[in-house]
Amino acid sequence: MERLWRLWRGRTMTFGVPLLLYLVGGSFGLREFAQIRYDVQKLHGKVDPALKEKLKQNTVTLESEYEKLEKSDLDNWENIRGPRLWEDSRTVQQQRREAIRLKTE
Repeated sequence: MERLWRLWRGRTMTFGVPLLLYLVGGSFGLREFAQIRYDVQKLHGKVDPALKEKLKQNTVTLESEYEKLEKSDLDNWENIRGPRLWEDSRTVQQQRREAIRLKTE
């Protein structure tokens, strides 16, 4: 009886068995929550057929985007400073417009 009591009070029963129960129980619980997630996606994941057709018609390829990029002029650009958090955006825009107007005159 004392041997059984020592085994029960040992480190294996104190720490090891609860850890194993926690790991095994957690994996089963996680499986259930994941299954609920997939079931909800199956119910609410239905797409409207009109939207599905629209998505099929709107095909954007890498080549078409590359052609658009080739047509744009990337060599002539100007860095425009935006307003800081503490600045009023309208005053910064007015100053910018004045600077452009003075440059063109």
